[in-house]
Amino acid sequence: MAQPLEGIKVLDLSTMVLGPLAAQYLGDLGADVIKVEPPEGDLMRNIGPRHSAGMGAFFLGSNRNKRSIVLNLKTPTGLDTLYALVRQSDVLIHSVRASAAERLGISHAALSAENPRLVTCHVKGYSDEGTYAGKPAYDDVGQAESGLAMLQSVVGGEPRYVPSILADKVTALHASYGILAALLQRDRSGVGQAVDVPMFETMVAFNSVEHLWGENFIPPLAEPGYVPISTGARRPFRTRDGKYICVLPYNQGHWLRFCEVVGDPHLTEDPRFSTFAARQADQAGFWQEVGRRVAQRDHDDWLASLSEADVPHARVNSIADLLSDEHLKSVDFWHTLEHPTEGILRMPGQPIAMSGRTTVRMSAPPKLGEHRAEVLHEIGLSEDEAERRAREGAFGDICSNTGEQ
Repeated sequence: MAQPLEGIKVLDLSTMVLGPLAAQYLGDLGADVIKVEPPEGDLMRNIGPRHSAGMGAFFLGSNRNKRSIVLNLKTPTGLDTLYALVRQSDVLIHSVRASAAERLGISHAALSAENPRLVTCHVKGYSDEGTYAGKPAYDDVGQAESGLAMLQSVVGGEPRYVPSILADKVTALHASYGILAALLQRDRSGVGQAVDVPMFETMVAFNSVEHLWGENFIPPLAEPGYVPISTGARRPFRTRDGKYICVLPYNQGHWLRFCEVVGDPHLTEDPRFSTFAARQADQAGFWQEVGRRVAQRDHDDWLASLSEADVPHARVNSIADLLSDEHLKSVDFWHTLEHPTEGILRMPGQPIAMSGRTTVRMSAPPKLGEHRAEVLHEIGLSEDEAERRAREGAFGDICSNTGEQ
């Protein structure tokens, strides 16, 4: 069966994580993604362990299912080559600041003049219309300014970043669904769309889902912050043998069964905890009681008992633990593929399942400029014309025959 985005061609001009990850999501769903890199390549190529230059682990995580071509867009022939690609493409993603994009000739207006059906997606730190327009932003900036870093102070005693590039990844998800919506609109109207996805506004919206709290109302009914989380009351609990477990007796049924596992039926009659409303009213006291009970038994005992009682719970895994997780093994989540220079690579699977779709698309992240010859052939350039453009600097310092630095 065809992949959902088969036949859609995406040009990924973005670098770092946000834009490349959004493009990878589209590639995972079957789009033909061409990564258009500057002569020096994406900076992420040189971050993390690697077997060879330009193929760092960080790069591998957000650039599978892509082909790579190098273009120097500061040269007339480089930009002309990009325009030739644009005329055959459906989507272009970039992370260049708006003023620089205008100078380079990759604004939506310039690109849509070449292809009126093109969907462009500009991922950036802030909206171009506001006070912060044009400010540079990375994941740390997004976490700090959106309130996420301050939320961590309840567990760390001071503002801290979540140990994950969460702002980049959340914004990438928004970019990918924005692109899909624009493609649907394009197919209805026949006209391409300009999709703008700013990290700051995205993360504020993301954090507001639960943490706007009393400020949902005007005048406010309470201060911002979803109490179980913003106070640090809900957390992994330490078991008697020094391990940690997630326990979440959330609704009334969960709580009654948790009390049965604990072996204290009178706990269900305690007016502080007897109803959902009572437990919500004293979150700190409730979770303190749960933690006290968890500390009285060993980790594996809890896993078995809570599983039998059907109370929500989980192991507190490390990233390394996930590589041997029984469930992930049973659903064939981890995939391996062979890379020509990097050997055997491990890749996470595509978590979205669709009926009738039985195969997972998985091609190795590309070497810098690896697919230049085939991409140029697809846009109708002869070998002689490609050589001429190479001499004029269209491809930077990439060797015209080997496609390598």
